[in-house]
Amino acid sequence: MPGRMKSMDGNTAAAHVAYAFSDVAAIYPITPSSPMGEVVDAWAASGRINLFGQVVKVAEMQSEAGAAGAVHGSLAAGAFTTTFTASQGLLLMIPNMYKIAGELMPCVFHVSARAVAGQALSIFGDHQDVMATRATGFCQICSGSVQEVMDLALVAHLSTLRASLPFISFFDGFRTSHEIQKIEVIDYENMRPLVDWEAVRRHRERALNPEHPHLRGSAQNPDIYFQVNEAANPFYMAVPDIVQEEMVRVYELTGRPYNLFDYVGAPDADRVIVMMGSGAQAAEEAVNYLNARGEKVGLIKVRLYRPFSAEHFLRSLPETAARIAVLDRTKENGAFGGPLYTDVCSVLFDALEDRLVVGGRYGLGSKNFTPGMAKAVFDNLAL
Repeated sequence: MPGRMKSMDGNTAAAHVAYAFSDVAAIYPITPSSPMGEVVDAWAASGRINLFGQVVKVAEMQSEAGAAGAVHGSLAAGAFTTTFTASQGLLLMIPNMYKIAGELMPCVFHVSARAVAGQALSIFGDHQDVMATRATGFCQICSGSVQEVMDLALVAHLSTLRASLPFISFFDGFRTSHEIQKIEVIDYENMRPLVDWEAVRRHRERALNPEHPHLRGSAQNPDIYFQVNEAANPFYMAVPDIVQEEMVRVYELTGRPYNLFDYVGAPDADRVIVMMGSGAQAAEEAVNYLNARGEKVGLIKVRLYRPFSAEHFLRSLPETAARIAVLDRTKENGAFGGPLYTDVCSVLFDALEDRLVVGGRYGLGSKNFTPGMAKAVFDNLAL
């Protein structure tokens, strides 16, 4: 599908897809996600039509907590609803995120990932906010460039319909959210054939309605709470295959291939970096440079972070890779290692894989990450 080319930033790319799949957008501005809500509001005011043949209803609330509550209520009423946020704004949404995931509601939150204010405020990008939501039950998909934002936002919206689970589609604040690139725009008419309209119908029919009332949001005692929590497991187990299938369908439309874990580099690499987000672009430059000079190195770009598919990760990792560096763009004070690092270690331990795995941290608060730094990681692995 040779589409029309247009210069835009990551926020606009995400908003373009979110508008197509939403009846309602509940918004509250926070840097660097604010342009997503602004452009959706502008499109709605100009009468832009979404995939459902209507103008999106945009409601600006009084806080991010209010926006998340509005999303939850709107979803319960059978409307497809989205929001856009970052940093402390995402943290204010956490209570409702547990409810949205627990009630198996399809939706996508678009997040321009940003540092969380701790010892000081930082409006710049890293993954501290999205990592704080790992336990909510939201699936997480990560983009590393403006084109990827558009493509993988589409994957997220298609996947949430089939999985009946909510997604966070995130990308690095400022580095991707505000970077302007010329990308191939996926038009709404080309998205339409990919939509699971039966899943759309199912969500509409689950809406709370006084004509056919049902119980939702009950209080459960110790005799059943545990079992009902575990009953969601089949939904999460199905997500990796659903997302991979949607990635293939988007590839067939656009010609741009994606996998849950994308490997680039030498097929017989002895050293591999694992990371996600825009920093992978710099690491890929280092991989190409070193391999052109006779070294054997590689890079795994994590696309679907939650649920973390051990099967797909191990399939992407070269058997020859004896030394692995896992780079997290977040800091968990007091933790043994970063979240991505501990996930990779757990997967390799469970698979009885005897490989050296070291953890690293980079790019907090948009601290610069260059190909030279990635080369230093590979050099350290060779010691």
